[in-house]
Amino acid sequence: MVKSNEIDMINGKTLKKMIFFSIPIIFTSVFQLLFNTVDIIVIGRFSGSTALAGVGATSSLINLLISLLIGISMGISVTMGKYCGARDYKNASDTVHNAIGLAIIAGTILLFVGIIASRPMLELMGTPNEIIDLSVLYMKIFFLGSPAAALYNFGAALLRSIGDTKRPLYFLITSGIVNVVLNLFFVIVLKMSVEGVAIATIIAQYISAIMMILFLKKSTGYMHLDIKKIKLQKEKVKTILRIGLPAGVQGIVFSISNVLIQSSINIFGQLVIAGNTAAINIEGFVYMSMNSIYQSTLSFTSQNMGAKKYHRIDKILLQGLAIVSVVGLVLGIGAYICGDFLLGIFTNDPKVITFGLNRMKIVSATYLLCGLMDVTVGSLRGMGYSILPMIVSLTGACLFRVIWIFTIFQIYRTQESLYISYPISWILTTIAHICCYLVIRKKLLKQNDEIKKGALAP
Repeated sequence: MVKSNEIDMINGKTLKKMIFFSIPIIFTSVFQLLFNTVDIIVIGRFSGSTALAGVGATSSLINLLISLLIGISMGISVTMGKYCGARDYKNASDTVHNAIGLAIIAGTILLFVGIIASRPMLELMGTPNEIIDLSVLYMKIFFLGSPAAALYNFGAALLRSIGDTKRPLYFLITSGIVNVVLNLFFVIVLKMSVEGVAIATIIAQYISAIMMILFLKKSTGYMHLDIKKIKLQKEKVKTILRIGLPAGVQGIVFSISNVLIQSSINIFGQLVIAGNTAAINIEGFVYMSMNSIYQSTLSFTSQNMGAKKYHRIDKILLQGLAIVSVVGLVLGIGAYICGDFLLGIFTNDPKVITFGLNRMKIVSATYLLCGLMDVTVGSLRGMGYSILPMIVSLTGACLFRVIWIFTIFQIYRTQESLYISYPISWILTTIAHICCYLVIRKKLLKQNDEIKKGALAP
């Protein structure tokens, strides 16, 4: 029985359902991005370019460390989706309790790693001396919210795996409003700088986490969370991490390649860093909108794998690619066309705006390619293959960008020569993922035919 807030992923036409599944995730992602974007806007407007660059210089490192949490949440989503598709509610309930246990441990580990490693990592990136103290302060406060971030994201993964994408949105709207109000209060009224926006962000994160836990406690059936039953079962954790860790490692290595690019950008100075920071925040909205299609493809694929409805997987992938093409084309090119206005929200410095546009004309305008890459990865992970897309992505995107930095960029030391590495890497990786999908699909259909023949044998 499908509840009103859930979506039946294994029966009926998929296109409309995938769109309705994705829309709340898009809005959820927008509010999640607002945590960081409001920080940037308030800092840029009321504390100046130095503080803006100080926060901006942390973005690649924060994304690097958070990537592991996001990866594990993908493992939770696939695991839960397969159990729900197979109507195995006992294992689904166990997954809920193991997911929350993992969130507590992973969030706590990330808290200490983030605090201890913040300065050494920023120094390794070559963060300018005039902003590094501000960057360290922001990072140390930000990572105090790691347990809350883990609890919310893992809880949201559980809900999305059963087709409920609305409740995570409601929780983020509430905490997002709190974040905006506290940002303005701390910076404008109390005259705080980067520490004010960081404190506002972690308060909002804990609010969203508390709301998520309370909802799971009040849920009935296999989604009910009993605090006393939170546990870590070897087989469940192994199943989650088998999908989640490769996804997390991929995200980490992607972030490392972005850290190297950020390090290369740092040589151009404070104004370029600020412009790049503003552009990244705008592009974040485009990326997260496309990422919702990735999550939709992953969830629909995993449930149909659990239900053994393999014939629906091709259609899910093709429809995911079609949807993400429209989203990426409209939002990516639209963001670049409106770049002057959008960058002006973050800063009134014309030089910073110019440097931001230098990035957007290459990265934002071609972001569609990134969406195509992610959707193919979502299909592969939903089918239970996580290591293969990780290896392909690390080779086709990350390794390629690192080689680019140490070869092409050394010859053409311009911002443009750095940014062009993004679309080229997306094209190469997407082609490789599609080849992998075709091979796995053939293998899967062959196995299914053999099972059917065995069942019909006398």
